Amino acid sequence: MKSISDKEKESLVFWEEHNIFQRSVQERPEDCLFTFYDGPPFATGLPHYGHIIASLMKDVVPRYWTMKGYRVNRVWGWDCHGLPIENIIEGKLNLKTKKDIESYGVVNFNEQCRATVLEYAHEWKKTVRRMGRWVDMEHAYMTMDPPYMESVWWVFSELWKKGLIEEGKKAMHVCPRCVTTLSNFEVTLGYKEVVDISATVKFKLTNAKEKIGYENISILAWTTTPWTLPGNVLLAAGHDVVYVVMQHEQTGEHVIIAKSRLEEYQEQLTGYVQCGEVLKSKDLVGLTYEPLFPYFKNNQNSFRVVEADFVNTEEGTGIVHIAPAFGEDDYQLGIREHIPFIQHVSMDGKFIQEVTDFLDLEVKPKEDPSKTDIEIIKYLAHAKKLFSKKKYTHSYPHCWRCDTPLINYATSSWFVKVTNLKEQLLKNNAQTSWIPEHMKEGRFGKWLESARDWAISRSRYWGTPLPIWKSEDGDVHCIGSIAELETLSGQKVTDLHKHIIDSISFEKNGKVYRHIPEVLDCWFESGSMPYAQHHYPFEHKEQFEQGYPAQFIAEGQDQTRGWFYTLHVLATALTSGVNPSIQTAKGSVPAFLNVIVNGIVLAEDGKKMAKRLKNYPDPLEVIETYGADAMRYYLVTSPAMYAENLNFSEQGVRECYNKIVNTLENTLAFYQLFGRYTGEEKQSTHILDSWIVSKLHRLAKVITEEMDAYRLSQASRPLIDFMADLSQWYIRRSRERFKSEDSSVQNEAHATLHAVLSMLSKLIAPFMPFCAERIHTSVGGKELSVHLELWPQYQESSLNEKIERSMDVVKKIVELGHSLRAEHKVKVRQPLAEFHCNQELEEHYLEIIADELNVKRVISCSSIAHDKEWKEKKDGTLEVHLNLLIDKELKEEGTIRELTRFINTKRKELGFTISDTVLLTYITDAEELKMSITNQQQLLMRGILADSICEGSIDDMDELSIDGATIKIAIKKV
Repeated sequence: MKSISDKEKESLVFWEEHNIFQRSVQERPEDCLFTFYDGPPFATGLPHYGHIIASLMKDVVPRYWTMKGYRVNRVWGWDCHGLPIENIIEGKLNLKTKKDIESYGVVNFNEQCRATVLEYAHEWKKTVRRMGRWVDMEHAYMTMDPPYMESVWWVFSELWKKGLIEEGKKAMHVCPRCVTTLSNFEVTLGYKEVVDISATVKFKLTNAKEKIGYENISILAWTTTPWTLPGNVLLAAGHDVVYVVMQHEQTGEHVIIAKSRLEEYQEQLTGYVQCGEVLKSKDLVGLTYEPLFPYFKNNQNSFRVVEADFVNTEEGTGIVHIAPAFGEDDYQLGIREHIPFIQHVSMDGKFIQEVTDFLDLEVKPKEDPSKTDIEIIKYLAHAKKLFSKKKYTHSYPHCWRCDTPLINYATSSWFVKVTNLKEQLLKNNAQTSWIPEHMKEGRFGKWLESARDWAISRSRYWGTPLPIWKSEDGDVHCIGSIAELETLSGQKVTDLHKHIIDSISFEKNGKVYRHIPEVLDCWFESGSMPYAQHHYPFEHKEQFEQGYPAQFIAEGQDQTRGWFYTLHVLATALTSGVNPSIQTAKGSVPAFLNVIVNGIVLAEDGKKMAKRLKNYPDPLEVIETYGADAMRYYLVTSPAMYAENLNFSEQGVRECYNKIVNTLENTLAFYQLFGRYTGEEKQSTHILDSWIVSKLHRLAKVITEEMDAYRLSQASRPLIDFMADLSQWYIRRSRERFKSEDSSVQNEAHATLHAVLSMLSKLIAPFMPFCAERIHTSVGGKELSVHLELWPQYQESSLNEKIERSMDVVKKIVELGHSLRAEHKVKVRQPLAEFHCNQELEEHYLEIIADELNVKRVISCSSIAHDKEWKEKKDGTLEVHLNLLIDKELKEEGTIRELTRFINTKRKELGFTISDTVLLTYITDAEELKMSITNQQQLLMRGILADSICEGSIDDMDELSIDGATIKIAIKKV
């Protein structure tokens, strides 16, 4: 018997042999486009559940809209540039620093990167194929291909023309290991809870006597980054903060601290008493103090107290230490106060040579982030400038790629002026539909409201170079195409990477222009994906514009500050303004109209999945065991479809296999065994047929409405209930009709099941493409594949709420009846005489109840007085009564049903089909059992498809016991 995995692999071969995916795209009209953007992953690691769940969404939605008649092109992409690849090559070559890279050679380094980017592409293709996702991976775009990079240059140059690109100096987060800046949204990807050492430091005042009347006085300032203290140039007081002077009763030393912070510092201020009047910021402004360190003691206009509006008393002392090279507030305050710029830490995170006591120490070493802070604190303690120290737990940013603690560093960078676009960004977001809905105004909308200018340059090597050339006098030329560069330089250009471009210069108006060294943030490349994958506007211009913007994209919630954001910013920039770079009928538009945000897939215990912990099952092994459809259904019905976390459970996949995949398989097996569909489309009047058809069309209506709204989980979940109705109610209650000797009865049942399976195969196709294909093939669908069919239209005329409500009542009545049998230990195979319920039901419903509960007679709306043989059960207003008295005839029939069950099990074991009639031979000493067989012979023969029954002993008889009586039986084909 074939496993579910073997059956799915047969479908994979079938699809490929007949080019079903390609046909599903090409056979839809070219002018009826549904555009889908596929965000490119890195191929430098193996695919995991996070990729699988994103791939699933990217398969389900395009399959659905294809069946709705749209042409949905699906082309894979590879993210090839950036720190992820560079970090891998650094590890392979044991390159520790940027100096090591440059010694090794940028040409060699970049070529190593190029050779590594698709290291695991084969594994990706295998996983994507096996899970049933349809996407063109043979013609994948790559962000490292010159046509892609050229389109990125075009995007940059268009923003340049609009005045949205600028070079400037700002405080940004820098990775000291990678020696490059990070954009603000990249910083949000790497926050961690850490324990640092905070320090409260004494800054000894030098002019306090004449200003506020105190000698031997210091002002207290608190910092969680002691390594920034050698760069201190100012202290900042708050405008509305009240300060007090505290005097030590023994030493006479005075310190200044915010009054509202006294309670927090109560322990450290033991022995101090308040003296004098309170002070305001105006009293402190102009106070000067001794530099903590001697390295920059001659810095002009420094070492004084100023006022700043960002100072508060939520933490610390109410006084902020200012080092303008580190932090945006500090940087802007330094400019305001005309302080000569001091940067005592280099881009690689080490102290510069002027800082002699700590020369070349890393300020935030990855292996021990507090190590240097402790050295600084020791220095201050020795110099009697430390007031107190304390461990401090807080959230601190780390490099999202190499996990190194970041430093906030004032440096030069190139920026996209996102703040100029903020109003239009918010308007364009109003045009989009988000699943879950709260993302639109919540996580994404709030991020847009607080959007800052985007730092897009990186001091790295493997990436798209900024298309900027500069002359010696600082004049700048931005290039937007390869042709333009070839014209200016007179050189043939076939590769746009840094190690090629850096050597190209050109002369213009008597000036020589040389390429600047920076490369673009890889997020700028991925945000350019809609244009660059088509090499727009250099090629495929009409094709691109016809399908812009995208109807659909999907990724994880981290991309609200990554890919979703960069797509949105660049699309808004390119479609806004008086002369938009991309003309659209609606003016300025977002890059996408509908987006699904998935949550994170965690291990079953809620921890992050990690290979080293071996805390999750291999995806391909799970698929091999339960099939891709079970995995797909488990994920598509999970909370992860609504940006919630999912603790992955193999048991959950197994349950989906049992509840839906295996149920579908059993239903299909029943159809193949009993199906006698003649091709007639006769409308059945049988209540079960009317009911299942109504349920089917209601299912179609729900799935269609929810899929149109991109609510994949709500669309797919009703399938479980429908499959239970189809297999456990409709088929079970219709078995006798399928076996009926009356051809008209048979044909009605067969035609109905055929119609149901035919339509169902299409409804499940987006979610479970393998099961859908097997059903479609078995029922003889019109097209070669179910995935070439059109989406089924539900018919309002087929919906019958009255029948559905009545059948719900019937099922509840049956549930109570079975419960009564179970409580009183009466098997369902034992017929009973009578059953009453207090619901008024039509005769055909009573027949279903009688058949299901195995009773001879059902009476509704009964008010009959019941004796002690009757048992009753209630559920709300519903009341049922069951007669448990079993007479001789009922007893005999029950015995025969037990015997029938045993023999049919034996028939199945021997591989007999319904067309095989048998001869039954039996022997028993139990006279009562003999009598039952004699009296109920016709019932037994009909139940086991027997041609004849005889008594006698032969070899290889099976023995069983029925109510204590032993009988031996044997069957053979006639």
